[in-house]
Amino acid sequence: MLFFKEILSVSLILFAVIDILGSIPVLVDIKSKVGQIHTAKATYTAGIIMLLFLLIGESLLKIIGIDIPSFAVAGSIVIFIIALEMILGISLMKSDDANPSNASIVPIAFPLIAGAGTLTTILSLKAEYSQMTIALGIFLNLILVYFVLRSVPYLERKLGSGGIDILRRIFGIVLLSIAIKLFKTNLFL
Repeated sequence: MLFFKEILSVSLILFAVIDILGSIPVLVDIKSKVGQIHTAKATYTAGIIMLLFLLIGESLLKIIGIDIPSFAVAGSIVIFIIALEMILGISLMKSDDANPSNASIVPIAFPLIAGAGTLTTILSLKAEYSQMTIALGIFLNLILVYFVLRSVPYLERKLGSGGIDILRRIFGIVLLSIAIKLFKTNLFL
């Protein structure tokens, strides 16, 4: 019973940080730019990143001389840019090819799903929970991520372009706020 409660706690914490439901406007925007999202590839890649970070993240950052606050600030800048694109309706991050396979990895798997906030949270959870509990929490969130990514075309049809535009700007402001909070929290640590 206690183990189930811990898994639920970890899952809810990660759910709040990943915020896949709040990312729906971003996902719709990315889908409109690249044509489709490779759901399984994005979910699988995000899962690998999160599990690797759970196992070796802190050591890896130490080896290359990066502290967790610096990592979080860098992630907040990427999130900030994505938020500006959503709010202003512009494209700052451009790629030469609009390959859905590449978009499924960057920016969907990283930094949208397995971003600096998620990875920092995973490291923080290690202080209180076992690696197995955190891994199970990650897995439960990945199931939800997969189903949300699969439903993006359906949500896009149901909301229409006007609804998506409104949601994109609203969630852009929310995402901008998260980026600023992440930046502010980690800047002077």
